[in-house]
Amino acid sequence: MIQTDLIGYLRGAYVALPYFKAQRSGILINTLSLGSWVAQPYAAAYSASKFGLRGLTEALRGEFAEFADIHVCDIYPAVMDTPGYRDGGNYTGHALKPPGPIYDPERVAKAMVNCAITPRASTTVGSAARIAHLASYIVPGLGHMAGWQARLGLSRSPAASVSSGNLFAPPSGERQVHGGWREGQQKAPVGCRRAVAGGRLRLRAAAQPH
Repeated sequence: MIQTDLIGYLRGAYVALPYFKAQRSGILINTLSLGSWVAQPYAAAYSASKFGLRGLTEALRGEFAEFADIHVCDIYPAVMDTPGYRDGGNYTGHALKPPGPIYDPERVAKAMVNCAITPRASTTVGSAARIAHLASYIVPGLGHMAGWQARLGLSRSPAASVSSGNLFAPPSGERQVHGGWREGQQKAPVGCRRAVAGGRLRLRAAAQPH
């Protein structure tokens, strides 16, 4: 996880940015996650990689601030309908499904194209990503809330064999962009709904005159 989601990006930047610097232009696009703002319980390595990737992106952006035509862009997708939950390793002992709302991954591809044409520092894809970003600043104990929701979801999920996913062997199932999770779209998790509600209350309180 760390090798792919953090070190892989670092190596890509290490190769690309000297060329950008030599020609004094270029666009580097990193794909992060709403998990870059809100830690994911039971996915500690994933959280470490995504939080680290946010730091890497911001550091590189600062280093190249003197070059007006070198852009380091980050894209923050919400949960996308990909085969990732099917093909990834699962050591929980329970069947895993992505929490809703789930979005079309083609929206991420369009965001990348838009950044390549008109670079912008940060782009969120899906309203859930914007809500998670806001909640990470204004909702105390968000990590504990997410852990409670994850434990509740696992307790209600059927048992499943431990699997390393596609780490050591090709994944099973048809190769495709979409994972088919959007059929029978789930409601947003309780934790997310409570975070949004708490955030709205705090925003309203902040807007009141004192």
